[in-house]
Amino acid sequence: MARRTQGKNSNLYVIGLIIVIIVAVVFFSGWMRRRSVSVRAEKVTRENISSVISTNGKIEPITSFEAHAPAPASVARVFVAEGDPVKQGQLILQLDDAEAHAQAAKALALLRGAEADLHAIQSGGTQEEVLTTRSDLTKAQAEQNQARRNLDAIQRLAQTGAASPGEVQAAQDRVKKADADVQLLTSKQTERFSSADIEKAQANVDQARAAYSAAQDLLKNTHVRAPFAGTVYQLPVRQGTYVNSGELLVQVADLSRVHVRAFVDEPEIGRLAQGQKVLVRWDAVPGRVWEGQITRVPSVVTMVGTRTVGEVTCEIQNTDRKLLPNVNVNVSVVTARHDNALTVAREAVHEQDGKRWVYQIADDRLTMKEVQTGIASLTRVEILKGLPDGSQVALGAMNSQPLRNGMEVKVAER
Repeated sequence: MARRTQGKNSNLYVIGLIIVIIVAVVFFSGWMRRRSVSVRAEKVTRENISSVISTNGKIEPITSFEAHAPAPASVARVFVAEGDPVKQGQLILQLDDAEAHAQAAKALALLRGAEADLHAIQSGGTQEEVLTTRSDLTKAQAEQNQARRNLDAIQRLAQTGAASPGEVQAAQDRVKKADADVQLLTSKQTERFSSADIEKAQANVDQARAAYSAAQDLLKNTHVRAPFAGTVYQLPVRQGTYVNSGELLVQVADLSRVHVRAFVDEPEIGRLAQGQKVLVRWDAVPGRVWEGQITRVPSVVTMVGTRTVGEVTCEIQNTDRKLLPNVNVNVSVVTARHDNALTVAREAVHEQDGKRWVYQIADDRLTMKEVQTGIASLTRVEILKGLPDGSQVALGAMNSQPLRNGMEVKVAER
C-alpha cells in the first residue's frame, strides 16, 4: 500500500514539473514579445549615388614604339635611361654599324653594275660597241648611196648600148648588198638585244635596288631615334651588350593617355556602354584616382580561369604620367549616377519573391513598407517609391534577432 502511494506521488511530481516548465515558457515568450528589441537604425538621406562595376585591369600604352635589332651587332652607345622623357627624333641608342656600312657599299656597287648593264642593252651595247656600230653604219650608208648612183649611171649607159646587161646586173647586186649592210647595222643599233634580254637586265636592276634599299634600312636602323615625344619605359640593353637579330632594344610610349584593358563578368556586361565614366586606382599610389571613359565594350565573352567575362577597353587621362605600362590596377565603371536621390543602407532592404521592403520605425514599432528601388552602390540603395523623406528605418537587431512587422523596438545609441 505504501509503495503504491509513493508511486502516485512521483507521477504527480513529474506532471507538476512539466506544467511549471510550460507556464514558464509561455510567460517568457509573452515577456519577450512585450519587451522592446534594440535595433540599429538610420534616417533615409538624400545624396548623390552611383552604380559601379568593380574589376581589375592592366595598363597599356595607346601610342607606343618598339625597336628591335635589325641584325646581330653590339650596342655601341646608349643615350637615355629607363623613365627618361624623349623628344621626337632624339637619338636613343646606336649599334655598331661597321658591317652595315660594308653591306650598303657592296649593295650600291651591285646596283651601279646592274644599271650599267641595263643601259648598255637599251643603248645597243657598250659605249665602244655603239661607237663602232655607228661608224660602220655611216660607212655602209655612204656605200649604199654610191652604189645607187652607180646603178643609175649604168642603167642610162645600157639604154644607149654603152653598158652590157652583165654590168647592169653587177650594179644591181652591189645596191642590194649595200642595202642589206645598212639594214643589218641599223638593226644592230636598235634591236641587238631581245625583249627577254631587256627584261632580265631590268630584273637584275630591281633586285639590286631592293638589296641596296635593305642595306640602307639596316644602316639607318643602327641609329634608333624616337619617332614621337614620349617616355622610355623599357630599355633591356646596355652599352657593349651583344644582341641577336630581332632582340628588343627599347620601348617608348606616349603616357599622357593610356588604355586600360579590363574584364567584366558576364552578368554585368549588359550595363556597359561606350562613354561611361571609369575610375582607376593603383595600389602603388594610394589615394590617387585617374579618370577616363569606356572606348570599347565587349563583343564576345570568353573564359578566364573560372570566370566568364567580356573584355573592356578604357581610355585614361594620365597627364602626370604616373601610370606605367603593364601595371595592374583597380577599375570602377560608373554605369549610372543620380543626384539628390533618396537612399538607404543596403542592409535595410529586404527581398523575397521579387518584392522589396524596409522596416520603417514609427512610435517605437516596426512597420513593413514595400519599396521600389533604383540604382545601387556598394553600400547604398536608391528608393524611388514607398518611403517619405525623413523616415527612419531599421538596419538590424542588436541581438541578431530577425525583424518582423509590428515588433516593438528601441533605437540603439550609435
